[in-house]
Amino acid sequence: MMKHFLMNLLLSFIWVALTGSMYYSNFLFGFLLGFFILWIMNRNEDDQRYFFRVPKIISFLFYFLYEMIAANLQVAYDVITPKYFFKPGIVKYPMKARTDLEINLLSTIISMTPGTLILDVSEDKTTLYIHVMYLKDKDQFIAQMENGIEKKLLELLR
Repeated sequence: MMKHFLMNLLLSFIWVALTGSMYYSNFLFGFLLGFFILWIMNRNEDDQRYFFRVPKIISFLFYFLYEMIAANLQVAYDVITPKYFFKPGIVKYPMKARTDLEINLLSTIISMTPGTLILDVSEDKTTLYIHVMYLKDKDQFIAQMENGIEKKLLELLR
């Protein structure tokens, strides 16, 4: 998998050198072009993990960006308006993440979105305690976390 990634980077740098324009958009286009070329060349190989994982990573980044923008807009609206909208609460969230890497990445990503903060991880590493600034329904929040960020993150890592 690392071989495919490094080859993809090499192809994107070659594309940038051939076109002569050092822009992020040109590098991204070269990366996508290199990904497509590598996918065509390696369709019959047994190890196809790279070609499934890269689209999942891109999908996760867009999902996380959307969630972050939505949370920022919610917090900004609460700051700008004179009415007091937030209803803070602490949620005991049962995780499906088991390894230290999965738990660490999940807690970091949850803490990066405005309005949420990880308070603690249980001793047996099965539960996160999350402070939520806009908590309307605990069950709905838990379902949103399970079907959203945690599910997409674990698809990437497993």
